[in-house]
Amino acid sequence: GKANSVHGDGKLSRLTPGEELPDYFVYDPSNPVRTCGGNHILPLYYPRGPANQFEAEERMDVLVYSSEVLDQDIEITGPLSVKLFAASSAKDTDFTAKLVDVYPDGRAFNIADGILRARYRRGEAEPPSLIEPHAIIEYRIDLLSTSQVYKKGHRIRVEISSSNFPRWDRNPNTGELSHEAGRLTTAHQTIFHDSRYPSHILLPVIPR
Repeated sequence: GKANSVHGDGKLSRLTPGEELPDYFVYDPSNPVRTCGGNHILPLYYPRGPANQFEAEERMDVLVYSSEVLDQDIEITGPLSVKLFAASSAKDTDFTAKLVDVYPDGRAFNIADGILRARYRRGEAEPPSLIEPHAIIEYRIDLLSTSQVYKKGHRIRVEISSSNFPRWDRNPNTGELSHEAGRLTTAHQTIFHDSRYPSHILLPVIPR
């Protein structure tokens, strides 16, 4: 219900969700989440590779979900994806997901990330289409693959937002393509995680 920023109440758990309240944030394309780390070829003043995500995690338009402190090492090797049940006030918008490794001292380093533009939610086999504002829609966000050992004492974290700029272009939220849009407008985003709409990240955990 209040997973906004690292100071919120977002939890990441293996338990089946019950009747949990959704989370809300406002995506303003005139003030996007700044790219910090990741697999990109942007100028050097945008850190590449692993980078502490403290700046992004202070923002109210970033939802932060953290596990409990791990009591043993966990290896994650293989493809990653996030299934997100979300609604937006816009005709078209973006949703981003980021997998993060949280160290015992609170530093949080990105492991993998991905983005999905709502109009392309049905994949390459289907033509792009705008969404119905406020309708609850299932999105699958591809985070590609990784091989990462989360050490004992660390935490697994997932961040959900709607921008990672300039690595990915901003969605103007108007239904127009980014390079054609004559204006920008805010989008009110709702993320569901309950028994009917169980948003989750799929992690390929390797048995010990």
